[in-house]
Amino acid sequence: MSATTAETAADAPEATDRPALDDRTCERRTLRLRRRLERLIGIAATEGNALVPLRNGDQIFGAMLEAIRGAEHTVDLMTFVYWRGDIALKFAEALADRARAGVRVRLMLDGFGSRLIEKDQLAMMDEAGVTVTWFRKPLYLSPLKQNHRCHRKVLVVDEQTAFTGGVGIAEEWCGDARNEREWRDTHVKVTGPAVDGLAAAFAQNWAECHDELFDDSDRFITEEHHGDSIVQVVRGSASLGWQDMQTLIRVVLESAEERVRLTTAYFAPDAYFTGLLCAAARRGVEVEILLPGPHTDKRVCQLAGQRYYEELTACGVKIYQYQPTMMHTKSITVDRVASLIGSTNFNRRSLDHDEEVMLAVLDRDFTATLDGHFDEDREKSVLIERARWKRRDLLQRAREAAVVPIRRFL
Repeated sequence: MSATTAETAADAPEATDRPALDDRTCERRTLRLRRRLERLIGIAATEGNALVPLRNGDQIFGAMLEAIRGAEHTVDLMTFVYWRGDIALKFAEALADRARAGVRVRLMLDGFGSRLIEKDQLAMMDEAGVTVTWFRKPLYLSPLKQNHRCHRKVLVVDEQTAFTGGVGIAEEWCGDARNEREWRDTHVKVTGPAVDGLAAAFAQNWAECHDELFDDSDRFITEEHHGDSIVQVVRGSASLGWQDMQTLIRVVLESAEERVRLTTAYFAPDAYFTGLLCAAARRGVEVEILLPGPHTDKRVCQLAGQRYYEELTACGVKIYQYQPTMMHTKSITVDRVASLIGSTNFNRRSLDHDEEVMLAVLDRDFTATLDGHFDEDREKSVLIERARWKRRDLLQRAREAAVVPIRRFL
């Protein structure tokens, strides 16, 4: 982004210092959000969970591989992206090793997102006893079904430990976002009753692709207290009408009193969800959006979102573009008490067409950690300045207009 359209976040006006969040306000906000989410989505939140946020590949891949290598009963892994490279081989070897040891290992790959996986790795896993299933291979689908992808990223080990977030199995996610070759992303490790919800997200898509839904390896254990996080696991699926993922985002945006912080890799909302962001800002909520900047793997999606920058900034929404590398995190924090984190982007594809999963986390400490990540990422970003953005050239405006006919698929 050039200096004519943005300024560094460090040069932007500082947000007003906030008083500490007292316990009474925290409890009121938490209870209100929990009741609204449970009533309007119809999924009970669970208590007694422990969540560990993991930032970037160095932390994420190490924790996931450690969990797989320590598996004693079952490993269930589903991912949208499984490409080539050393990290792909490490996962294939870890899965194959546990299968040889007698652990039931199931791997579900999206037929489009994982099309670049090495055939040798598939053969090695198959020979070791890993059950590999594909979600909707494009070659065998009607055009309508080809648009329906499985974008969930879920790992469940021994029915006791789970992971979800934005990371795919590819070299792009390795490292610590130190340069443009190392993407910035966030995953979360979960222990406690919420693991069941992530296991259900895997099972839901596995049931479509495979005849055997469960076997004697499944113990259906009851998890005990692991921590203090309240977690609701929300699954999104392709639908012609309103669905749970849209309700989830609507509830948190309409419930916000103080602050909303949205980070997403692909920002291409429709007019309705743009309106929700504007409505929050107009009622005095501080709304900040952190997006990819010069390093994006889907420029067409970025253009679709930029069409709304003028409207959003006019309402007081602050939009930042991350500079060091591709920003791939998908999270929302609300009022310092609640967080959404998972695979869902703020675009039509995630909300209308793809299989997704998000954790709605009611935990002040967990939310503070994600807010801290946001603060650090914002320091490496530039702020879109409304007056300058309004003066963008005709070519940029033409590009934004050109993607309008296809934005519902982005």
